Amino acid sequence: MITRLLEDKIEQRLFKGKAILLFGPRQSGKSTLVESVLAGKEHMYLNGDDSDVREILTNTTAAKLRLVVGSKKILFIDEAQRVPNIGLTLKLFTDQIKDVQVIATGSSAFELSSQVNEPLTGRKYEFMLYPLSFAEMVKQNGLIQEKRLLDHRLIYGCYPEIVTKSGEEEELLKLLTGSYLYKDLLMLEQIKKPLLLEKLLKALALQVGSEISYQEIGQTVGSDSKTVDKYIDLLEKTYVVFRLPALNRNVRNEIKKGKKVYFYDNGIRNAIINNFKPVQSRTDVGALWENYIISERMKFLHYNGTDVNSYFWRTTQQQEIDLIEEHGEDLTAYEFKWNKKEKVRFPQTFTDNYINAKTLAISPDNIEEILW
Repeated sequence: MITRLLEDKIEQRLFKGKAILLFGPRQSGKSTLVESVLAGKEHMYLNGDDSDVREILTNTTAAKLRLVVGSKKILFIDEAQRVPNIGLTLKLFTDQIKDVQVIATGSSAFELSSQVNEPLTGRKYEFMLYPLSFAEMVKQNGLIQEKRLLDHRLIYGCYPEIVTKSGEEEELLKLLTGSYLYKDLLMLEQIKKPLLLEKLLKALALQVGSEISYQEIGQTVGSDSKTVDKYIDLLEKTYVVFRLPALNRNVRNEIKKGKKVYFYDNGIRNAIINNFKPVQSRTDVGALWENYIISERMKFLHYNGTDVNSYFWRTTQQQEIDLIEEHGEDLTAYEFKWNKKEKVRFPQTFTDNYINAKTLAISPDNIEEILW
């Protein structure tokens, strides 16, 4: 079993008087992680997908919950976003059944976060689990072997099942894309046009690494910019994509409201456009590398508790930098190149206006500098 970076952190939060919430995409390994944390510990498992579980945990009382858990001191509620008013139920445990540790997982930030934020203010520890990270795979495989597998990661991504079932990647990714992408989304009332969602995902997949225009995408998929914005927001809240805004400090010719959209996982992106050709045969390898490295950097920062603001940078003259990180008063600019021999020059407009910014070029040769 691949050891997850969050395992020790969750273990350390047990029986601290607060609920433990674990968010993340479907199939990212949340249940496996919790089961690993609870190995050898007596506990009760309930799944929010089961109708009888939803019924007994909805609009309940502390007395009923006592009967549910019996003598168990740990309760694990999987897919907790499916339980109406789950926040109030978890609040009953933290306030009135203090000897029981509750752990809840959810694959939809839109539903679970909105239910627990207010009732559990000051009563919860939150963790986010992504698909397997570069650092986790280095611990499993060693640095040399994991760097040798970068071609594979760019095409098939890092979902646990994809990583562990060699030879079945394409079939599993198609199944994963067909079920996980839409299951949570189509349960939301806001998603009324599944076909539009599918077109939007393909449009976003084809524009990875490029600045997007909601209006242009709307014209492509047959919708308006407000609907495109709303659907992308929901895709973010169900951990399919994330947005990167443009850095703007009023330097002349900097774009002001630009956005890029990246996928949490390369394999999902490639499954959406049904392209699993090897890296050597592709014209989009630059976009694949950029999506991979930015999503991996996001995982690294999150797991290490590093709070930064992330942007891309671009001018109206098409000068561009892939990633800018703002940490307090410090700026660091990154350029990502798949071809390690390609020369990297940071635009003079940027270096002249941000004279104290650090600059760093990242290729497969030195990927560990920002991911380890």
